[in-house]
Amino acid sequence: MVSSFFVTSVAAAIGLFTLFRKLRFHRGDEKKQNSSSSSSSPSPQSSLSLSSPPSSSCRIWTHHVFPSFRGEDVRRGFLSHIQMEFQRKGITPFIENEIKRGESIGPELIRAIRGSKIAIILLSKNYASSSWCLDELAEIMKCREELGQTVLAVFYKVDPSDVKKLTGDFGKVFRKTCASKAKEDIERWRQALAKVATIAGYHSSNWDNEAAMIIKIATDISNKLNNSASSSDFDGLIGMRRHLKNMEPLLSLGSDEVRMIGIWGPSGIGKTTIARVAFNQLSNNFQLSVFMESIEAKYTRPCSDDYSAKLHLQQQFMSQITNQNDIKISHLGVVQDRLKDKKVFVVLDGVDKSMQLDAMAKETWWFGPGSRIIITTQDLKLLRAHGIHNIYKVDFPPTDEALQILCMYAFGQNSPKDGFEELAWEVTNLAGDLPLGLRVMGSYFRGMSKQEWKKALPRLTSSLDADIQSILKFSYDALDDEYKELFLHIACLFNYERIKKVEEHLAERFLDVRHGLNVLAEKSLITIDTIYPFDTTISMHNLLVQLGRDIVRKQCVREPGQRLFLVDPREICEVLNDATGSISVIGIAFKIPRVKENLHISERAFERMSNLQFLKFWGDHDILHLPHGLEFLSRKLRLLHWTYFPMTCLPSIFNSDFLVEIYMPHSHLEKLWDGVKPLQNLKWMDLRFSKNLKELPDLSTATNLQKLDMSDCPSLVKLPSTTGYTKNLQTLDLRYCSSLTNIPSIIGNATNLEELYLGGCSSLVEFPFFIWNIINLKKLDLRGISCLVDIPSWIGNATNLEELNLSDCSSLVELPFSIGNLQKLRSFNLKGCSKLEILPSNINLESLGTLELSDCVLLKRFPEISTNIQFLDLIGTGIEEVPASIKSWSRLTELQMPYSENLKESPTHAFDSMTYLHFSDTETQEVPPWVNRFSRLNGLVLNGCRKLVSLPQIPASLFYIHAENCESLERLDCSFNNPMILNFAKCFKLNQQARDLIIHTRTSQYSVLPGKEVPAYFTHRAISGSYLTIKLNEKPLPASMRFKACVLLVNEGDDKNGIERSGSFFVSCRKRSHHLYPVLTEHLYIFEVEADVTSSELIFEFKVEYKDNWKIKECGLQLLEVS
Repeated sequence: MVSSFFVTSVAAAIGLFTLFRKLRFHRGDEKKQNSSSSSSSPSPQSSLSLSSPPSSSCRIWTHHVFPSFRGEDVRRGFLSHIQMEFQRKGITPFIENEIKRGESIGPELIRAIRGSKIAIILLSKNYASSSWCLDELAEIMKCREELGQTVLAVFYKVDPSDVKKLTGDFGKVFRKTCASKAKEDIERWRQALAKVATIAGYHSSNWDNEAAMIIKIATDISNKLNNSASSSDFDGLIGMRRHLKNMEPLLSLGSDEVRMIGIWGPSGIGKTTIARVAFNQLSNNFQLSVFMESIEAKYTRPCSDDYSAKLHLQQQFMSQITNQNDIKISHLGVVQDRLKDKKVFVVLDGVDKSMQLDAMAKETWWFGPGSRIIITTQDLKLLRAHGIHNIYKVDFPPTDEALQILCMYAFGQNSPKDGFEELAWEVTNLAGDLPLGLRVMGSYFRGMSKQEWKKALPRLTSSLDADIQSILKFSYDALDDEYKELFLHIACLFNYERIKKVEEHLAERFLDVRHGLNVLAEKSLITIDTIYPFDTTISMHNLLVQLGRDIVRKQCVREPGQRLFLVDPREICEVLNDATGSISVIGIAFKIPRVKENLHISERAFERMSNLQFLKFWGDHDILHLPHGLEFLSRKLRLLHWTYFPMTCLPSIFNSDFLVEIYMPHSHLEKLWDGVKPLQNLKWMDLRFSKNLKELPDLSTATNLQKLDMSDCPSLVKLPSTTGYTKNLQTLDLRYCSSLTNIPSIIGNATNLEELYLGGCSSLVEFPFFIWNIINLKKLDLRGISCLVDIPSWIGNATNLEELNLSDCSSLVELPFSIGNLQKLRSFNLKGCSKLEILPSNINLESLGTLELSDCVLLKRFPEISTNIQFLDLIGTGIEEVPASIKSWSRLTELQMPYSENLKESPTHAFDSMTYLHFSDTETQEVPPWVNRFSRLNGLVLNGCRKLVSLPQIPASLFYIHAENCESLERLDCSFNNPMILNFAKCFKLNQQARDLIIHTRTSQYSVLPGKEVPAYFTHRAISGSYLTIKLNEKPLPASMRFKACVLLVNEGDDKNGIERSGSFFVSCRKRSHHLYPVLTEHLYIFEVEADVTSSELIFEFKVEYKDNWKIKECGLQLLEVS
C-alpha cells in the first residue's frame, strides 16, 4: 500500500524548524573585505552600500577627533579655543605633544589618524609649508575613502579655491615646499588638497564672531559622534540586515538624484526600527540629517487653520535639522531656501496626513543633490498621492525570525531555553509574527517559569496586551465611523473570506463595501490577496483581529449578550444556554471547541436577537445539540453558516427574505423546510456531506442563486424541477449523490451554468443528454457514471467546454466524431474507461493540453486527436506502437507509457518525446538498453519488478526514479544526475555500494531506502530524539548553509498492523516542502535543508505529523555547502 509522511517545520507551524542564537551584525568582518579601494575611487557619498558600507560606526576608535593643523597659524588661538570647547562637550581629540616631528609622519601618527572617528583639517595660510601636514592630509583622505572616516574642513583665513587650484599665497607656499620633493609625493599632496577643497566646510570669512564659529563646529562634531555611535539599542535586532539589503535598490545611494522612499506596513511591523537603523548607518555621510519620530504624536498640535499647522511643522523640522532650538519662520518657503543646496538625510516617521509631507518635504527640489527622504506610514494611498513610487512594503518576518525575536526578549538569546520550545512556539503563533507583539509578549514572559507561562497563555489568547493595543488602536481611531464598523465586521466575522461574498453579505449595511475594503487595505489594516485571477480574499492579522474583538467586548464587558458581535466560545455558550442575547447582537462567530461533553443550546437561544444577521457556527466535530429544538431565528438573517446542524429541519417559522448564503455541510438535515419561501437574495447554498438529506425545497424563487453544492449527499433521491428556474446558476455540484436516479431536464434552462459535477452519481438510470445543449458549460464531471454507454453527436454544441471528465465510465464504448468541435477543451480525462476501444481520428482539438487515458485496457491505437497536447498518460493501455507523427507534437512535455512484452522493440519515434516510462510487467528481469536513448525521459517507474537484479546506466535527464518493492534489486550500475526523487523503499537486498550511491547523491526533493540507523556519513547525529545542535566556529559566519538531513522513523501507536497507510504528508523546512512516502519503519528518509546563518549556534528540531503515532527515532545532518 502506498503511503506517505511529513516531517513538518516549526517555522511553518507544523514541523521542522531552525532556531538561531546571538545575532549580531558582523560588519567589522565585512569591512575587512571592503577596505582596499584605491585613492582614485569615488568618495563614500557616491558609492555607499547598505550591505557593506565604508561606515565608521563599526570600528573601535581610540580618539573622537584628529586635528590636522599648522601650529604657527592656529595653535595659540583658534586651536586652543576649539580644544577647550571639545573638553566642555566631552569630545576626546588626539594631542600630538609627545610625538617628535620629522620629515614624514611615522607609524604612531598613522595609527592615531586611523584610530580617530572624525578628522578636522584646519587649512590656514601656512598649512602647505609643512610636508608633515601634507602627509597627514593625504593619510586622512585615504582613511576617508577606505574606512569611511568623517572629514571636516575649516578654511581659516584662506580661500577654498586657492586650496583647490593652488593659487594665491597658499599656492606659493605649496610650491616652495615642493622644491626638491619627489614627484610621487607632490602628486599625492595635490590630489589630497583638491579633494579636501571640495568638502563643504567652515569658512572663517563667513563668520563675524570666531567664538560662535568654534561653538558651531564643536556642536556639529558632537552631533555626528552621537549619530554615528554604535547604539546598543540595535544589539540583537533580528532581520535588519535582510530589510536593509532589500532597501538598497530603492535608496540607490550612488545616485545624485533626490529620492523619497516610503516604508509602508501595519502598526508594529517594524517600520520605525528599520528607518532608525538605516538612519544610524547612513546619516553620517550627509551634510545634514534629522529623524522626526512619531510626527503625529510628537510634533502635530491643534492649529486654527491648515497653514498654521504646516508652519508649525516646518518650524519644528528646521529646528531639528539645523539643531537650533530658537528658530522662527514666517512662511513655508524656508525649507527649500535653506536646504536646496544641502545633501540631507531625512526620516519622517509615522506620517498619517498629506499636510505633514506638504509642510516638510513637499517637493524633491527642496533638497540638494543626493538627498534621501524616508517616510514611514501605514497609508499607501498617502504615499501614492505624494508621487512616491519607491515604496518598501514591510512583510511579516519569516517564522524562524519571529521565534528569534520572541526569544531575544523572553530569554535574552535567539532560541528557547531547554524545555520552553513548545511554549515559545505557541506564543510566537499567538503574536502572529508581528514584531511588536513578539517584543511585548517576550518581555512579559521574561524570567517566568514554565508553569507561569502555561498559566498566562489562556489570558493572552482571549485579550490583547495593553501596550500592543495602544499602538494598534491608533490606526483604528483614525478611521471614519463607517470604516471603523467595517473593520469590526471583518475582525469578528469575515477574516479570510472572499471579497465577493463580503460585498454581498454587507451590501445592506454599507454604501460601498469595496471602497471601504480598499481604504482598510491602504491603511494596512487588512490585506487583499488574489487566489485566482478573478477571486480575491481578505486577511487581517491576528493581533488586529484581537483588537477588533477587544473593542467589541468593551461595549459591554459584563453582559456579552448586549454587544454587537459574539465571538468568545465561553461567552457564546453562556448566552445561548441562558437565552440572554439582545437586539444589539447582529453577528455570532462560534468556533465550536473540542470538548468531550456535548454542548446544549436553549430552544429560545435566539429569541431576543431580532437583529441577528450573521450566524456562523463551525467546527470539525458534532457536539452541539438542541434537545428541545429551535423556536426562533431572526427574520433579518443574511448568513446561515452552521456545520453539523443538529436538527432534521429548520424551524417552521424560519424566514428567508434576506438570506444571502446557506452553508450547512455535515448537517443532520433531512430537508430544509416545507413549501415555497422567498429566496430572491440567495446566492449560495452548500449542504455537502449531509448524509440524511433526502430532498431540496422548491427553488422557484431563487432566481439569483449562483452556486448549489449538494455533493456527498448519499440519501438525496431527486432534485426539484424548480431547479431549472435558477437562471443565474453558475455551479451545480452533485458529486457522489449515490441515490440520485435522474436529473430534471429543465435544468437545461439554466443557461448561465458553467460548472456541472455529476461524478459518482452511480444510480442514474438515464443519462441526462440535455446537458450537451448547455452552451455556456465550461467544466463537466461525469466520472463513474455507469449508464453512460455512448455520447450523442450533439456534444459538439458545448463549444465552450474547457474540462471534461469521463473517467471510470465503465460502459463507455466510443466517442462521436463531433467531439472535434470542442476547440476550447483543455483537459480531457478518460482514465479507467475499460470498454473504450478507439478514439476519433483526423480531428485536432487545438486547445487540448492534458489527455489522460490510463487503464483504458482495450485501447490499442495511439490517440491522435490533437497535436498540441502537453501531457499524455497511456499507462495501463494496450497501445503497442508509437506513431512517427509524434515528432511533430512540439508542445508535448510529458508522455507516460507502459513497458511490457508487447513493446520490446525500440520505439524510436518516441526517443525525443517520452518523458515518463512505467514498467508494468512485474516479471521484468532487466531494463532494455534502448531506454538510455530517451533524451527527455524524466520519470522511470519500476515498482514491483520483483525479479530485477540490477539497474543499468539510465538517461541523465531522469528526475524521478521509483523502484519500490524491487525485492531482488542488489546493484545500481549507473549514476544519477541531479535527480528530484530516488525511491528505493523495500529494496532490502541493496548492496553497500548501491546504498552509498543513494545516500551521497544530492536530490532536490528526497531519497528513501531501507536502514536501521542513521549512517556515519552524517557527522551531526542524534541517536535518540529529534533535536540537533550545531555550533559554528567559522569567522566570519557565512550567510547561509545547506545541509543534507536524514531521519529514521518509529511508530509508537497501538495499531502496529496499520503502519503502512496511504495519505498525503509533507516535509517542510522553512519555505520548502516535500512529499515523502511511503511511511515505513526501518527506512531512511534523506533530503536537503537550507538555513540563513545569523548566529554561531543552530538548533534543528524534526517533527513528524501522523496522528501523533509517528516519531523521530534518530536524525542526522551533514554539511553540504556554505554561501
